[in-house]
Amino acid sequence: MNVILDYDVGNLDSVQRGFERAGIPTIISKDKKIISKATSLILPGVGAFGDAMEALKKSGLIPLILEHVNQKKFLFGICLGMQLLYERGYEYGTHDGLGILKGDVVYLDIALKVPHMGWNSLSFVKNDPLLKFIKEEDQVYFVHSYYVVSDGDEYLATTEYGVRIPAIVRKGNVIATQFHPEKSGIVGANILKAYEEVIR
Repeated sequence: MNVILDYDVGNLDSVQRGFERAGIPTIISKDKKIISKATSLILPGVGAFGDAMEALKKSGLIPLILEHVNQKKFLFGICLGMQLLYERGYEYGTHDGLGILKGDVVYLDIALKVPHMGWNSLSFVKNDPLLKFIKEEDQVYFVHSYYVVSDGDEYLATTEYGVRIPAIVRKGNVIATQFHPEKSGIVGANILKAYEEVIR
């Protein structure tokens, strides 16, 4: 059972439609009993890092998310949902993230237009089953003003936009994309299709 976490942050219907187009049935829920039974959790997010973390705290879902990951069940973060997986975010102050992945989320301080909004191509960093249905230079859709800085061990693919930006990350059962797969056409659908095979 794939559960999209409802913590009052994120365009949940759009995310659900994206997964459905890839042939992946999902449930949108904030019910702790349903979430605890999920085989896969999807963590979406839009807006500011601190606000989203505060919403997650208020939802009471953080212990369930951490327990889910510790049980080696799969978690898929999308956009801000990816950033929340890291240790700290520096958007309007300093905020603790979930700390599932090591690294910081910092402002995209570049000469190009920010927010980074539009289609950018992927460069592969390592082989992974998550990439099996896409190829290098395939384009996906980004909307963000902050990006992850880490040692890069978890990077599967990056993009270039003034700096090198991690686009797809994976550490074991934790997978995330900085871009929106649900808005990235056939390429996004193929990434979700690969995710469905990975969690099977």
